[in-house]
Amino acid sequence: MIQLKGITKSFGRHQVLKGVDVTVNKGEVVAILGPSGSGKTTLLRCVNFLEKPSSGEIRIGTERIDCKSASKKDIQALRRKTAMVFQQYNLFRHKTALENVMEGLVIVQKVPKEEARERSIRLLEKVGLGNKLDAYPSQLSGGQQQRVGIARALALNPEVILFDEPTSALDPELVGEVLAVIRKIAKEGITMIIVTHEMGFAQDVANHVIFMDEGVVVEEGTPNEIFSSPKEERTKQFLKRLTPEGVYSI
Repeated sequence: MIQLKGITKSFGRHQVLKGVDVTVNKGEVVAILGPSGSGKTTLLRCVNFLEKPSSGEIRIGTERIDCKSASKKDIQALRRKTAMVFQQYNLFRHKTALENVMEGLVIVQKVPKEEARERSIRLLEKVGLGNKLDAYPSQLSGGQQQRVGIARALALNPEVILFDEPTSALDPELVGEVLAVIRKIAKEGITMIIVTHEMGFAQDVANHVIFMDEGVVVEEGTPNEIFSSPKEERTKQFLKRLTPEGVYSI
C-alpha cells in the first residue's frame, strides 16, 4: 500500500500542493488527471523525493517517513521501492538499449552482470524490443525509447512504478505502442501511478482516477464515476473542455 498524507510543496511563496491525501492499494492502477499547473506532476515527483515535499508523510509498504525530517537514508530506502518512467525517456545516450536496462540492476542492486543481462533481455522482449538490444537511443524512435524506459523500470522490480505523462513527448502515431505496453503491464497486477492527459487510456486502464486542480484533490473515484457522473463542477468543466482529438482510446 502507498499512502500520502498531508503532502504540501511550495516553491518560494508559491504553494503548489496544499495538503494532498492519496491512498493506492497494492496492484492498483491510479491515473492522476488535471489541467496544466494543477500539481499532478509535482505530486508524482514527491512520491520518490525527486521533489522534496515541504511537509506531510509518505508510506510505501513498510517504509514510512516524515517529509520534513527525512534523512538521506530514509529517502534512499523509499526510492528503492519505486521506479520512474519520465516524459523525456532519460536514457543514457552512450549506452545501448540493453545496457540502459542493465544499469540499475548492476550499479544500484549489485546484480551479477550475466543475471542482469538475462533479465534485461527478457524485459526488452516483453516490451517488443527483442530485436533492438544493441541499438543506441539515437537509433530508436521516441516510442521505442519510452519502451526501453518502461523495461528499465520493470527491471528494478519496484513496489510501484510512477509514470509522468509517458506519451506527452511522442508523435501521435507512436502513442499507441507505448500505451499498449502499459496496458499489458497493468494486467499483471503491478502497482502504478500514472499522470496522463490521455483520457481514453485512463478510463480504460485505471482502477482509480484522481482529478486535481490548484494543488488539491478535487474528486476521485472509479473511472466510471469520474468520466460518466462526476460530482464536482470543476471536474465537469475539465472533462467538458476535452475535444475528441484530445482523447485517445485503445
